[in-house]
Amino acid sequence: MNLRYKLFTAFLGLIIIPLFILGMIMFFVTYNSIEKKYSQQSEYSLKAISYSISNVFKDMNNVTDNGIATSVFHMALSADDPSKQDLTDAEQLSLNASQRNFRSLLYNHPSISYAFLYNFNGKGSSEIVSVFTKENFRTLPYDKFKGSELYQEVMELNGVPKWLAPHEYPELTGTEAVFTQIRLIKELSFFQNIGILVVQIKNWEFESIFRNLKIGDSNQKVSFMLVNDDGMILLDPDRKLDGQDLSSFTTKDIVYKQGYQSFKTQFGGEKSILSVYHLKDYPWSLVSVTSWGSLSREVTVFARWFVGVIFLCFLAAVIFNLFFMNRITGGIAVIVRFMRRVEDGDLTTRVEEKGTDEMTLLAKGFNDLMNTINMLFNRIQVEQRRKNQAEMRVLQAQIKPHFLFNTLESINVLAVQNEGSKVSEMVYRLASILRISIQDRDEITLQEEVTHLRNYLDIQKFRFEDLFDYEIDIPEELMSCGILKLTLQPLVENSIQHGFEGIGYHGRMSVKGWEDQGNLILRIEDNGIGMTSAQLSMFQYMVNESAEQNADGQAEQVIHQERRGLGVRSVADRIRIEYGERYGIFICASPGEGTIIQCVIPKYEQGEDHYAKSIIG
Repeated sequence: MNLRYKLFTAFLGLIIIPLFILGMIMFFVTYNSIEKKYSQQSEYSLKAISYSISNVFKDMNNVTDNGIATSVFHMALSADDPSKQDLTDAEQLSLNASQRNFRSLLYNHPSISYAFLYNFNGKGSSEIVSVFTKENFRTLPYDKFKGSELYQEVMELNGVPKWLAPHEYPELTGTEAVFTQIRLIKELSFFQNIGILVVQIKNWEFESIFRNLKIGDSNQKVSFMLVNDDGMILLDPDRKLDGQDLSSFTTKDIVYKQGYQSFKTQFGGEKSILSVYHLKDYPWSLVSVTSWGSLSREVTVFARWFVGVIFLCFLAAVIFNLFFMNRITGGIAVIVRFMRRVEDGDLTTRVEEKGTDEMTLLAKGFNDLMNTINMLFNRIQVEQRRKNQAEMRVLQAQIKPHFLFNTLESINVLAVQNEGSKVSEMVYRLASILRISIQDRDEITLQEEVTHLRNYLDIQKFRFEDLFDYEIDIPEELMSCGILKLTLQPLVENSIQHGFEGIGYHGRMSVKGWEDQGNLILRIEDNGIGMTSAQLSMFQYMVNESAEQNADGQAEQVIHQERRGLGVRSVADRIRIEYGERYGIFICASPGEGTIIQCVIPKYEQGEDHYAKSIIG
């Protein structure tokens, strides 16, 4: 896939899509929490309405209780009793005063709209004593009232008030939306039933309770109703649903008489939250209906804003991809194209550097890398030429003809003298030297290099008789280390040929080895004639590139002009080519003080990757 599409896909997958998922989760969590929180608020509101309604009923109960306690109702019934019409003037005045007190008690209460008494006359019938008159309403005759279930319930309550809601018994209470109290009146002296009191309460107080109490903010569409246990709507403040069945407006069945319940349903064709709270001590339930659209308006607005933000983010991603991302991917594509040209072998290609951003730095880095590669490539070519020249020098220095001729001549002399054992030893040592010199391996163990050196030194010591003595002191644990073959022999040969040349005393030579900071140190020290500064300058190795560029001319001329130190230089070149610039040969000498040649190479076991050790070191 193209890098541009990868970045665009990553932007969508890591930012836009997670943001959209997070927004949807928040939306649904908030959406569901609205119903829960509103259900709690609705419960508190319905309980408050229930408390207010109960207070109205309790207040009216107290009024009628007060009338019973003061015998006002008893006196009023007695005043209209025909059996007591032959009273004295004083008694008649007292009854008239009692009747006025009864009417005054009910008149002075602002909530009472209508009241009357069923008077038991003790003859199996009853008379109606009216307190207020009500237009277009005729009081239900006592005989019909006595045959109803309500009458039996009132009698069973034995003086406890019975409340009727609007539309429950219209033949008794009328068609107005009023609440009616019915209770049995007793004579307090003998607890004799003397009548039934019917009091109707004006509905404005109930309407004010419903209208003044709101749930949430003023923008929410909320309506309250009072229904009985059969589901009939008894009171609707808007007067639209009075007397109708609540179940006909909702799609969910409601179970009354079970405290508080709230659920989401369709009400009147609109999605709403319906809450029901059953009143204590009364066979009614308060119902609140809230439009879900008004509740979720803020969430819907949030959803619209969220969709708008997501769309803007997506649009920004497209614009970002078209302009900014194209700038990045286009620059990378150019560099990739140039890299493919490099893969095809064109090391001269370069990227145009323009601008000041990171893409320019990347182009500059590519160009610098190509410059470095070219420089390293040229250096490798130069070092390869050096290696080839060093190998030629090694071939020249491996077995010098005069050394071979002199050794064979010495063997011939021993043969003439019938020194068979010495001849055998010389031939064996010469064969060992030739075997090491002509084998194809460039790397051998230090043990093999020391064996080769001993054979060489023993032959030289036999040729020059008592010219010098030697000692080799290298720890046994270092003998398994790897080393380039013919590393020590050319250095020792240089000391014998040039250090002991023309000395008048017995020469000494020591070869020592030790480990220091991960390196193998080999030191050849003699007590020969030493060297002057001019002679030391002839041992310069790894000359600069300008000299090497003319290696076929000047370097050849130097070799022919001065053969001295050819073996030492060959060893130094091979070490530095094989192990790196920090390794090689170090010479310390002064006239008449002898010479010290120290060889430094990395310590490694034969076959181990000494290139990595050289780089790390």
